[in-house]
Amino acid sequence: MVTSKASRVEPGPERVAPSEPGGLLDVLSVAAVVLDAKGRITLWSPQAQDLFGWSAEEALGSYAAELLVTDEYVDLVLDLFAKVMAGGGAWAGVFPVRHKDGSSRMVEFRNMRLQDEHGGVYALGIACDEAVVRGVERDLALSVPLVAQSPLGLAVLDTDLRYVLVNPMLERINGIPAQEHLGRTPGEALPFLDTKVIEASMRQVLESGVPLLDQYGIGRTPSDPGRERAWSGSYYRLEDPRGRVIGVALVVVDVTDSYRAAGEAAEARRRLDLIARASVTVGTTLDLKRTARELADLVVADHAGLADLASVDVLDSVLEGGVATAPGPRTGRALFMALAVSAAYETASVRAADPVGERTTYAAERLVTRCVSTGRPVLVSHIGRADLAHIARDETAATLLAREGAHSYLAVPLTARGQVLGALGLLRTRDPRPFDHDDVTLAGELATRAAIAIDNARWYQHATDTALTLQRHLLPQPPPRSAGLRIAYRYQPAAAASGIGGDWFDAIPQPKDKTALVVGDVMGHGVHAAATMGQLRTATRTLADLGLDPARVLRHLDHITAELDQTIATCVYATWDPHRSRCRVALAGHPPPVLIRSGQSPELLALPAGVPLGTGGLGGADFETTVLDLVPGDRLVLYTDGLVETRDDALDERLDLLLGLLTGPGLPLEATCDRLLSALRHPDAADDVALVIAHVRPHPPLSAAGPATAPARW
Repeated sequence: MVTSKASRVEPGPERVAPSEPGGLLDVLSVAAVVLDAKGRITLWSPQAQDLFGWSAEEALGSYAAELLVTDEYVDLVLDLFAKVMAGGGAWAGVFPVRHKDGSSRMVEFRNMRLQDEHGGVYALGIACDEAVVRGVERDLALSVPLVAQSPLGLAVLDTDLRYVLVNPMLERINGIPAQEHLGRTPGEALPFLDTKVIEASMRQVLESGVPLLDQYGIGRTPSDPGRERAWSGSYYRLEDPRGRVIGVALVVVDVTDSYRAAGEAAEARRRLDLIARASVTVGTTLDLKRTARELADLVVADHAGLADLASVDVLDSVLEGGVATAPGPRTGRALFMALAVSAAYETASVRAADPVGERTTYAAERLVTRCVSTGRPVLVSHIGRADLAHIARDETAATLLAREGAHSYLAVPLTARGQVLGALGLLRTRDPRPFDHDDVTLAGELATRAAIAIDNARWYQHATDTALTLQRHLLPQPPPRSAGLRIAYRYQPAAAASGIGGDWFDAIPQPKDKTALVVGDVMGHGVHAAATMGQLRTATRTLADLGLDPARVLRHLDHITAELDQTIATCVYATWDPHRSRCRVALAGHPPPVLIRSGQSPELLALPAGVPLGTGGLGGADFETTVLDLVPGDRLVLYTDGLVETRDDALDERLDLLLGLLTGPGLPLEATCDRLLSALRHPDAADDVALVIAHVRPHPPLSAAGPATAPARW
């Protein structure tokens, strides 16, 4: 049943008002005809003229049966007329009527007897075109059940936005009876919804006449207060046949299921997108702290919407490079380091987290400790005051988190290769949603991906530290003291751990006050390159003790290198004789040294290049020694390719830059080393560098030197 305001509101003086043409009675065009007791027409309405074609002048005074009734129905009509006039009651029916144009049409009649004040009787006939009446009946028969049985919520509101009709489906959708709608505005009838938007939309439609379709709304109804529902509403203006605005119609569809399905699909896409972002943005380098920061930043980013505050804590044993040791059920306490803390917005709650970079012992009662010790997520959907004591590091931090609105907590373990490395801790403060099991799954997936990157980073860092320690152990530590030379050197590892490896240098005392200067570069990086470098350095020092010519030394080193497993190296080997002020130098595929003579511009020595060590022995190539006469004040600069080679610049340009830096008044040796490294080395350089600068000092010739002294050792 459709409930409308007209069915229950009593008429009153305030409802009496003139009606403009175009209403239902005008649509029916009801004709009125009055007959006297003899059947003559005494009254004739304009509608009768429209229906039958006769004007009042033509019809008045005529017998109705003769004017309007066809011959075959005259007797029937006269009989019915007699019964009505005799007081036999009204008569209703349909029969054909003769039109003035000669045609016949079916007309529906209602006939009844009238009596005047003198006792005279008359017959009143009310007539309508049967086709019009049947059309109205069909419309009513169709519209009433259609509205009442519609699966859509339907309502009609007047121009004051008061309900005048509500169908049963809308009753169920809104959760209140139709009677509580009628005569009220949406704001009065539906206070539990955002009716300001609804009424604004209706007014817009009333004013513009343009329908508004699929206007979505979300809320809770009295019939289902514990469940949020969604609706799609469409509004269109109602006008009568004359075009007069009479109200607005509302069509409402409950789209809760599709809304939730769409929301779930959007959430699934968001989660997949977040996982995809993690594969791109987390673990971009093999830097442990940066990887942790990338994870924390990802989960609090706007597009993620996973947490308002994130922290990444790892076990101290992870940082030591050994096997990660999680706290057991008996030990409880564990030593952690907070690697990263990130917030979705500027908030004081970051001060409640454990300080980044500090090692701290976490109590067994802390939830992050429990997460790491069990290797399982810890979920606190709704945080109570007692929970904060197990989340925060101390009472002050707990108070701060409470003040910032922390209401939901989640910790998931960082697990890689079967080992728990630490935990990802998440808090929600502004986001009103509690963490749920879907969040546990998503955070766990992100944590697992990040844990693998963190594990790779920590083992890589361990390998790097091992290689660097080995390399530094194999390189000379104190500045060498040599006859007739002052020597300065630098070794600078690559910024990335992958660049640490095989660069080496040496200054080797020889008999008769001679000194051998060596700079070499083993191809490759890591522990293997560092170990190979150590072998070649040892071999070079052994050969240097024999006092061999530089070319012969390189030949021996070439054979030694060829016997090593797929090793190639470059080398510059020079010997300095202070008594003869003579330097003998040979190259094995190495960048040429720079010679700086007193008062002259620096120059790259044009020496026979030779071939890298490890390749000449197979091809029969030879090495050549070049003799240089040096005087006090001259300098010789030896270096590895990491000083001058980059991925983006031409080698010639870099060598010109090197010469330019060495031009001008000579700086002290140590300052010169610093200047070259500062100007030529990028902080993110991918290769290591060995640099040696030898400055020639005055030294007595051999004839005045007296007996040879033992070589200086360092």
